[in-house]
Amino acid sequence: MRAVIQRVTHGSVSVDGTVVGAIGPGLVILLGIRAGDGEAEASWMARKIANLRIFSDEAGKFNRSLLEVDGEALVISQFTLYGNARKGRRPSFTSAARPDDAEPLVGCLVQHLRRIGVRKVATGRFRANMLVEIHNDGPVTIILDSDVTRRGNPRQGGPC
Repeated sequence: MRAVIQRVTHGSVSVDGTVVGAIGPGLVILLGIRAGDGEAEASWMARKIANLRIFSDEAGKFNRSLLEVDGEALVISQFTLYGNARKGRRPSFTSAARPDDAEPLVGCLVQHLRRIGVRKVATGRFRANMLVEIHNDGPVTIILDSDVTRRGNPRQGGPC
């Protein structure tokens, strides 16, 4: 599972000209699901995102998490995060999970964020052509990859 996380003042996603999800200050999470990912990766990623200290404290240091600032989250499924463009000119997406496998895991991550205590979690629409508006604050952009934790670090994941 791979996430590109952007700290935002505002984020929204529209499908066919209609806003389907919007947030105020918080995080926009572009989420890619890799073939073989499961609930453990979704649980790990949700905990990591909710507790990642990328919001400033009074001294201007990154010392506060999404939970501590009572921020909101907008989760957008994006299989292209697993695009491989090493060969040729057209990216290959063979590492990305099939849509029928990926969609429930996006939902699982959303459920975990809500259970952890993220006040508002909005989403895009799976398999739709979406227009995403991101007002990056800082700018602050972080990339997380659950695959790097697989090497010798077993994770526990609760059911979705």
